[in-house]
Amino acid sequence: METTKILIGYAIYLPVALFLTYYVSKTLFKNSKVYMMDIFKGREEIAEATNKLFETGFYLLNLGFALMILEMNMYQDSYQLLIEKLSYKIGGFTIYLGIMLFLNLYFFFRGKRKAKEGQTYQNRVLNE
Repeated sequence: METTKILIGYAIYLPVALFLTYYVSKTLFKNSKVYMMDIFKGREEIAEATNKLFETGFYLLNLGFALMILEMNMYQDSYQLLIEKLSYKIGGFTIYLGIMLFLNLYFFFRGKRKAKEGQTYQNRVLNE
């Protein structure tokens, strides 16, 4: 019976983790195109390529982490324990995804700030 509950846990956890990763990634990288265009001063090709590389790295990190924490040990034969384990794993993974989301936003804003600093420096040099 323990094996059945573990398989049920995997059957619930994996689709949830995959969906959360997909949803956060699509939301983040659809909206980050604006920042990339600003960072790369309207050069669409390099902005799209960089955004795609960030998205690929995001998927690799998050799916790798989701699979790394997949293990479920069930020492008791109860559905209550299964739900508690699932909520802990899904909750922990959701917190991790949130941290990764804000980390990516930090990089986007940092890139935007650096691009503006470069523009300001260029304008100062040209005006001298």
